[in-house]
Amino acid sequence: MSKKIKVLIIDDSALVRQVLTSIMEESGSIEVVGAARDPLDAREKIKKLNPDVLTLDVEMPKMDGITFLKNLMRLHPMPVVMISTLTEAGADVTLEALEIGAVDFISKPKIGVQGALQEYTDEIIEKVETAGKAKVREYRAPSTRPGVDKKLDAGAVLEKRTGKIRFKTTDKIVALGASTGGTEAIKEVLECLPADAPGIVISQHIPIAFSRSFTERVNKTSQVTVCEPQDGQKIVPGHVYIAPGDKHLLVERSGAEYICRLNDGPPVSRHKPSVDVMFRSVAQNVGPNAMGVMLTGMGADGAQGMLEMKQQGAYNISQDEESCVVWGMPGAAVKIGAVDKEITLSKIADEILKYCLNN
Repeated sequence: MSKKIKVLIIDDSALVRQVLTSIMEESGSIEVVGAARDPLDAREKIKKLNPDVLTLDVEMPKMDGITFLKNLMRLHPMPVVMISTLTEAGADVTLEALEIGAVDFISKPKIGVQGALQEYTDEIIEKVETAGKAKVREYRAPSTRPGVDKKLDAGAVLEKRTGKIRFKTTDKIVALGASTGGTEAIKEVLECLPADAPGIVISQHIPIAFSRSFTERVNKTSQVTVCEPQDGQKIVPGHVYIAPGDKHLLVERSGAEYICRLNDGPPVSRHKPSVDVMFRSVAQNVGPNAMGVMLTGMGADGAQGMLEMKQQGAYNISQDEESCVVWGMPGAAVKIGAVDKEITLSKIADEILKYCLNN
Protein backbone atom coordinates (compact mmCIF):
# COMPACT_ATOMS: atom_id res chain seq x y z
CA MET A 1 0.00 0.00 0.00
CA SER A 2 1.43 3.39 -1.03
CA LYS A 3 2.14 6.01 1.61
CA LYS A 4 -0.60 8.58 2.13
CA ILE A 5 0.09 12.25 1.39
CA LYS A 6 0.16 14.21 4.65
CA VAL A 7 -1.65 17.55 4.35
CA LEU A 8 -1.82 20.57 6.63
CA ILE A 9 -4.77 22.90 5.93
CA ILE A 10 -4.16 26.61 6.66
CA ASP A 11 -7.36 28.67 6.59
CA ASP A 12 -8.99 31.11 8.99
CA SER A 13 -12.45 29.70 8.19
CA ALA A 14 -13.44 26.77 10.40
CA LEU A 15 -16.02 25.76 7.78
CA VAL A 16 -13.43 25.61 4.98
CA ARG A 17 -11.06 23.62 7.20
CA GLN A 18 -13.85 21.17 7.99
CA VAL A 19 -15.02 20.76 4.38
CA LEU A 20 -11.50 20.34 2.96
CA THR A 21 -10.67 17.78 5.65
CA SER A 22 -13.80 15.78 4.86
CA ILE A 23 -13.13 15.86 1.09
CA MET A 24 -9.49 14.87 1.30
CA GLU A 25 -9.91 12.06 3.78
CA GLU A 26 -12.56 10.46 1.55
CA SER A 27 -9.88 9.93 -1.12
CA GLY A 28 -8.02 7.17 0.68
CA SER A 29 -4.72 8.60 -0.60
CA ILE A 30 -4.58 11.70 1.61
CA GLU A 31 -4.25 12.10 5.37
CA VAL A 32 -5.05 15.49 6.89
CA VAL A 33 -2.54 15.65 9.73
CA GLY A 34 -3.68 19.01 11.03
CA ALA A 35 -5.30 22.38 10.44
CA ALA A 36 -4.08 25.89 11.27
CA ARG A 37 -6.18 29.04 11.61
CA ASP A 38 -3.36 31.45 10.60
CA PRO A 39 0.29 31.43 9.42
CA LEU A 40 1.73 31.79 12.93
CA ASP A 41 -0.20 28.71 14.05
CA ALA A 42 0.91 26.98 10.82
CA ARG A 43 4.61 27.58 11.44
CA GLU A 44 4.52 25.57 14.64
CA LYS A 45 2.42 22.80 13.11
CA ILE A 46 4.71 22.43 10.09
CA LYS A 47 7.63 21.77 12.45
CA LYS A 48 5.60 19.37 14.59
CA LEU A 49 3.63 17.46 11.91
CA ASN A 50 6.06 17.51 8.94
CA PRO A 51 3.35 17.59 6.23
CA ASP A 52 4.01 16.75 2.56
CA VAL A 53 1.60 19.40 1.19
CA LEU A 54 0.02 22.60 2.48
CA THR A 55 -3.26 24.16 1.40
CA LEU A 56 -3.01 27.88 2.03
CA ASP A 57 -5.68 30.58 2.10
CA VAL A 58 -4.68 33.96 0.71
CA GLU A 59 -6.51 36.27 3.13
CA MET A 60 -5.82 35.49 6.80
CA PRO A 61 -5.26 37.38 10.07
CA LYS A 62 -1.82 38.12 11.57
CA MET A 63 0.02 37.47 8.26
CA ASP A 64 -1.32 37.32 4.70
CA GLY A 65 -0.83 34.16 2.67
CA ILE A 66 1.61 35.75 0.19
CA THR A 67 4.01 36.94 2.89
CA PHE A 68 3.86 33.55 4.56
CA LEU A 69 4.43 31.77 1.22
CA LYS A 70 7.51 33.91 0.44
CA ASN A 71 9.04 33.05 3.80
CA LEU A 72 8.16 29.38 3.45
CA MET A 73 9.55 28.97 -0.08
CA ARG A 74 12.74 30.83 0.88
CA LEU A 75 13.45 28.92 4.08
CA HIS A 76 11.65 25.59 3.73
CA PRO A 77 10.39 24.98 0.14
CA MET A 78 7.48 22.52 -0.02
CA PRO A 79 4.41 21.89 -2.22
CA VAL A 80 1.61 24.41 -1.61
CA VAL A 81 -1.89 24.54 -3.13
CA MET A 82 -3.50 27.97 -2.78
CA ILE A 83 -7.16 28.46 -1.83
CA SER A 84 -8.30 31.58 -3.66
CA THR A 85 -11.50 33.44 -4.49
CA LEU A 86 -12.85 33.68 -8.04
CA THR A 87 -12.43 37.45 -8.28
CA GLU A 88 -10.11 39.78 -10.18
CA ALA A 89 -8.27 40.65 -6.97
CA GLY A 90 -8.09 36.96 -6.11
CA ALA A 91 -6.66 36.23 -9.56
CA ASP A 92 -3.82 38.74 -9.18
CA VAL A 93 -2.83 37.40 -5.77
CA THR A 94 -3.06 33.79 -6.93
CA LEU A 95 -0.85 34.45 -9.96
CA GLU A 96 1.67 36.11 -7.65
CA ALA A 97 1.57 32.97 -5.47
CA LEU A 98 2.32 30.80 -8.51
CA GLU A 99 5.28 33.07 -9.32
CA ILE A 100 6.58 32.58 -5.79
CA GLY A 101 6.37 28.81 -6.12
CA ALA A 102 2.88 27.51 -5.27
CA VAL A 103 2.15 24.38 -7.30
CA ASP A 104 -1.52 25.07 -8.06
CA PHE A 105 -4.69 26.65 -6.73
CA ILE A 106 -8.24 25.70 -5.81
CA SER A 107 -10.91 28.33 -6.38
CA LYS A 108 -13.67 29.03 -3.86
CA PRO A 109 -16.62 31.41 -4.24
CA LYS A 110 -17.41 34.11 -1.70
CA ILE A 111 -20.76 32.51 -0.86
CA GLY A 112 -21.96 28.91 -0.71
CA VAL A 113 -18.47 27.69 0.14
CA GLN A 114 -19.49 24.27 1.46
CA GLY A 115 -21.59 23.29 -1.54
CA ALA A 116 -19.13 24.75 -4.06
CA LEU A 117 -16.11 22.96 -2.62
CA GLN A 118 -18.03 19.67 -2.53
CA GLU A 119 -18.77 20.09 -6.25
CA TYR A 120 -15.03 20.19 -6.94
CA THR A 121 -14.15 17.13 -4.88
CA ASP A 122 -12.36 15.30 -7.71
CA GLU A 123 -10.39 18.40 -8.70
CA ILE A 124 -9.32 19.12 -5.12
CA ILE A 125 -8.14 15.53 -4.58
CA GLU A 126 -6.34 15.44 -7.94
CA LYS A 127 -4.53 18.73 -7.29
CA VAL A 128 -3.40 17.73 -3.80
CA GLU A 129 -2.22 14.32 -5.06
CA THR A 130 -0.34 16.03 -7.89
CA ALA A 131 1.23 18.52 -5.48
CA GLY A 132 2.48 15.59 -3.40
CA LYS A 133 4.63 14.52 -6.37
CA ALA A 134 5.52 17.98 -7.70
CA LYS A 135 8.97 19.55 -7.81
CA VAL A 136 9.30 22.78 -5.87
CA ARG A 137 12.00 25.42 -5.96
CA GLU A 138 13.48 27.87 -3.49
CA TYR A 139 11.98 31.34 -3.75
CA ARG A 140 14.32 34.15 -4.66
CA ALA A 141 12.92 37.68 -4.83
CA PRO A 142 13.43 39.19 -8.31
CA SER A 143 16.19 41.79 -8.40
CA THR A 144 14.77 43.86 -11.28
CA ARG A 145 11.78 42.56 -12.23
CA PRO A 146 -15.91 22.42 -12.59
CA GLY A 147 -15.39 18.75 -12.05
CA VAL A 148 -17.07 16.78 -14.82
CA ASP A 149 -17.64 13.04 -14.37
CA LYS A 150 -17.77 12.15 -18.07
CA LYS A 151 -14.46 12.66 -19.86
CA LEU A 152 -14.99 13.67 -23.48
CA ASP A 153 -12.29 13.62 -26.14
CA ALA A 154 -11.60 16.30 -28.73
CA GLY A 155 -14.25 14.80 -31.02
CA ALA A 156 -16.90 16.41 -28.81
CA VAL A 157 -15.79 19.78 -30.21
CA LEU A 158 -13.97 19.01 -33.49
CA GLU A 159 -14.46 15.85 -35.53
CA LYS A 160 -11.26 14.10 -36.54
CA ARG A 161 -10.42 14.23 -40.25
CA THR A 162 -8.23 11.88 -42.25
CA GLY A 163 -5.88 12.71 -45.11
CA LYS A 164 -2.64 14.67 -45.26
CA ILE A 165 -2.26 18.42 -45.62
CA ARG A 166 -0.13 18.96 -48.72
CA PHE A 167 0.56 22.70 -48.74
CA LYS A 168 3.60 24.17 -47.00
CA THR A 169 4.23 27.86 -46.33
CA THR A 170 6.95 30.01 -44.83
CA ASP A 171 4.55 31.23 -42.11
CA LYS A 172 4.76 29.07 -39.01
CA ILE A 173 2.21 28.71 -36.23
CA VAL A 174 3.38 27.57 -32.80
CA ALA A 175 0.76 25.79 -30.68
CA LEU A 176 1.55 25.51 -26.97
CA GLY A 177 -0.29 23.62 -24.23
CA ALA A 178 0.18 23.63 -20.45
CA SER A 179 -1.52 23.01 -17.11
CA THR A 180 -0.07 22.70 -13.56
CA GLY A 181 3.02 24.91 -13.33
CA GLY A 182 2.25 26.27 -16.77
CA THR A 183 1.64 29.91 -15.93
CA GLU A 184 5.25 30.41 -14.88
CA ALA A 185 6.62 28.15 -17.64
CA ILE A 186 4.70 30.10 -20.30
CA LYS A 187 5.93 33.38 -18.83
CA GLU A 188 9.55 32.16 -18.98
CA VAL A 189 9.24 31.07 -22.62
CA LEU A 190 7.52 34.26 -23.81
CA GLU A 191 9.95 36.57 -22.01
CA CYS A 192 12.78 35.06 -24.09
CA LEU A 193 11.12 35.65 -27.48
CA PRO A 194 11.82 38.69 -29.70
CA ALA A 195 9.10 41.06 -30.89
CA ASP A 196 9.05 39.41 -34.35
CA ALA A 197 8.61 35.82 -33.11
CA PRO A 198 6.18 33.58 -35.02
CA GLY A 199 2.48 33.67 -34.12
CA ILE A 200 1.73 31.51 -31.07
CA VAL A 201 -1.58 30.07 -29.82
CA ILE A 202 -1.79 28.85 -26.21
CA SER A 203 -4.23 26.75 -24.23
CA GLN A 204 -3.51 26.83 -20.48
CA HIS A 205 -5.90 25.22 -17.99
CA ILE A 206 -7.13 28.26 -16.04
CA PRO A 207 -10.54 29.61 -14.94
CA ILE A 208 -12.09 32.52 -16.83
CA ALA A 209 -11.81 34.73 -13.72
CA PHE A 210 -8.01 34.31 -13.87
CA SER A 211 -7.23 34.08 -17.59
CA ARG A 212 -7.46 37.79 -18.41
CA SER A 213 -5.26 38.75 -15.45
CA PHE A 214 -2.74 36.11 -16.51
CA THR A 215 -2.70 37.38 -20.10
CA GLU A 216 -2.22 41.00 -19.02
CA ARG A 217 0.52 39.98 -16.59
CA VAL A 218 2.52 38.12 -19.26
CA ASN A 219 2.02 40.89 -21.82
CA LYS A 220 3.73 43.38 -19.49
CA THR A 221 6.89 41.26 -19.25
CA SER A 222 7.18 40.18 -22.91
CA GLN A 223 8.44 41.78 -26.12
CA VAL A 224 5.72 39.95 -28.05
CA THR A 225 2.13 41.23 -27.84
CA VAL A 226 0.04 38.86 -25.69
CA CYS A 227 -3.76 38.90 -25.78
CA GLU A 228 -6.96 36.93 -25.38
CA PRO A 229 -8.14 36.57 -28.99
CA GLN A 230 -11.46 37.63 -30.45
CA ASP A 231 -13.30 35.09 -32.58
CA GLY A 232 -12.00 35.40 -36.15
CA GLN A 233 -8.87 37.37 -35.16
CA LYS A 234 -5.98 36.97 -37.58
CA ILE A 235 -2.83 35.22 -36.31
CA VAL A 236 0.24 37.31 -37.11
CA PRO A 237 3.95 37.22 -36.16
CA GLY A 238 4.93 38.94 -32.95
CA HIS A 239 1.60 38.09 -31.32
CA VAL A 240 0.55 35.45 -28.78
CA TYR A 241 -3.08 34.39 -28.37
CA ILE A 242 -4.03 32.80 -25.02
CA ALA A 243 -7.38 31.01 -24.84
CA PRO A 244 -9.98 32.58 -22.52
CA GLY A 245 -10.65 30.40 -19.48
CA ASP A 246 -14.13 29.43 -20.67
CA LYS A 247 -13.61 28.78 -24.40
CA HIS A 248 -11.76 26.29 -26.59
CA LEU A 249 -9.25 27.98 -28.91
CA LEU A 250 -9.06 26.56 -32.45
CA VAL A 251 -6.94 27.57 -35.45
CA GLU A 252 -8.55 27.74 -38.89
CA ARG A 253 -7.31 28.69 -42.34
CA SER A 254 -8.98 31.63 -44.10
CA GLY A 255 -7.58 31.99 -47.60
CA ALA A 256 -3.84 32.53 -47.19
CA GLU A 257 -4.19 33.44 -43.49
CA TYR A 258 -4.70 31.68 -40.18
CA ILE A 259 -7.35 32.88 -37.75
CA CYS A 260 -8.43 32.13 -34.17
CA ARG A 261 -11.79 30.53 -33.53
CA LEU A 262 -13.39 30.49 -30.07
CA ASN A 263 -15.64 27.51 -29.40
CA ASP A 264 -18.16 27.12 -26.57
CA GLY A 265 -18.38 23.32 -26.80
CA PRO A 266 -18.29 20.99 -23.77
CA PRO A 267 -15.19 20.47 -21.61
CA VAL A 268 -12.81 17.90 -23.08
CA SER A 269 -10.97 15.65 -20.61
CA ARG A 270 -12.64 17.92 -18.01
CA HIS A 271 -10.90 20.99 -19.47
CA LYS A 272 -12.08 24.10 -21.29
CA PRO A 273 -9.92 25.27 -22.94
CA SER A 274 -8.60 21.87 -23.97
CA VAL A 275 -5.13 21.42 -25.41
CA ASP A 276 -6.33 18.38 -27.40
CA VAL A 277 -8.97 20.47 -29.16
CA MET A 278 -6.48 23.20 -30.09
CA PHE A 279 -3.82 20.73 -31.24
CA ARG A 280 -6.34 18.83 -33.37
CA SER A 281 -7.43 22.04 -35.11
CA VAL A 282 -3.77 22.85 -35.78
CA ALA A 283 -3.15 19.36 -37.16
CA GLN A 284 -6.12 19.67 -39.53
CA ASN A 285 -5.63 23.24 -40.67
CA VAL A 286 -1.92 24.02 -40.34
CA GLY A 287 -0.26 20.60 -40.67
CA PRO A 288 3.46 20.76 -41.60
CA ASN A 289 3.48 24.54 -41.11
CA ALA A 290 3.03 24.07 -37.36
CA MET A 291 5.21 23.45 -34.32
CA GLY A 292 3.78 21.89 -31.17
CA VAL A 293 5.06 22.65 -27.66
CA MET A 294 3.93 20.80 -24.53
CA LEU A 295 4.83 22.30 -21.16
CA THR A 296 4.36 21.10 -17.58
CA GLY A 297 0.92 19.89 -16.50
CA MET A 298 -0.98 17.07 -14.86
CA GLY A 299 -3.05 14.57 -16.80
CA ALA A 300 -2.85 13.72 -20.48
CA ASP A 301 -4.77 16.52 -22.23
CA GLY A 302 -3.03 17.35 -25.51
CA ALA A 303 -1.12 14.09 -26.02
CA GLN A 304 -3.47 12.70 -28.67
CA GLY A 305 -3.80 16.05 -30.42
CA MET A 306 -0.02 16.39 -30.49
CA LEU A 307 0.27 12.96 -32.08
CA GLU A 308 -2.20 14.06 -34.76
CA MET A 309 -0.03 17.12 -35.37
CA LYS A 310 3.03 14.94 -35.82
CA GLN A 311 1.17 12.66 -38.23
CA GLN A 312 0.41 15.77 -40.33
CA GLY A 313 4.08 16.75 -40.48
CA ALA A 314 4.39 19.18 -37.55
CA TYR A 315 7.55 19.33 -35.44
CA ASN A 316 6.82 18.75 -31.74
CA ILE A 317 8.84 19.41 -28.61
CA SER A 318 8.09 18.97 -24.92
CA GLN A 319 9.49 20.23 -21.66
CA ASP A 320 11.76 17.59 -20.13
CA GLU A 321 10.90 15.82 -16.89
CA GLU A 322 13.68 17.45 -14.88
CA SER A 323 12.44 21.02 -15.45
CA CYS A 324 8.69 20.26 -15.15
CA VAL A 325 6.69 20.94 -12.01
CA VAL A 326 4.55 17.98 -13.14
CA TRP A 327 5.56 15.75 -16.05
CA GLY A 328 2.01 14.48 -16.70
CA MET A 329 1.04 16.04 -20.04
CA PRO A 330 4.56 16.06 -21.53
CA GLY A 331 5.12 12.51 -20.29
CA ALA A 332 1.86 11.29 -21.84
CA ALA A 333 2.84 12.82 -25.20
CA VAL A 334 6.32 11.28 -25.04
CA LYS A 335 4.93 7.84 -24.20
CA ILE A 336 2.71 7.68 -27.29
CA GLY A 337 5.45 8.88 -29.63
CA ALA A 338 4.07 12.38 -30.25
CA VAL A 339 7.26 14.25 -29.32
CA ASP A 340 10.30 14.76 -31.56
CA LYS A 341 12.53 16.26 -28.89
CA GLU A 342 12.50 16.83 -25.11
CA ILE A 343 14.07 20.10 -23.98
CA THR A 344 14.71 21.85 -20.67
CA LEU A 345 12.44 24.85 -20.10
CA SER A 346 15.19 27.46 -20.42
CA LYS A 347 16.00 26.28 -23.99
CA ILE A 348 12.46 26.07 -25.39
CA ALA A 349 12.31 29.65 -26.71
CA ASP A 350 15.61 29.09 -28.58
CA GLU A 351 14.24 25.88 -30.11
CA ILE A 352 11.08 27.65 -31.29
CA LEU A 353 13.11 30.35 -33.03
CA LYS A 354 15.62 27.92 -34.50
CA TYR A 355 12.97 25.66 -36.03
CA CYS A 356 10.72 28.43 -37.34
CA LEU A 357 13.61 30.32 -38.94
CA ASN A 358 15.24 27.29 -40.57
CA ASN A 359 12.22 25.39 -41.92
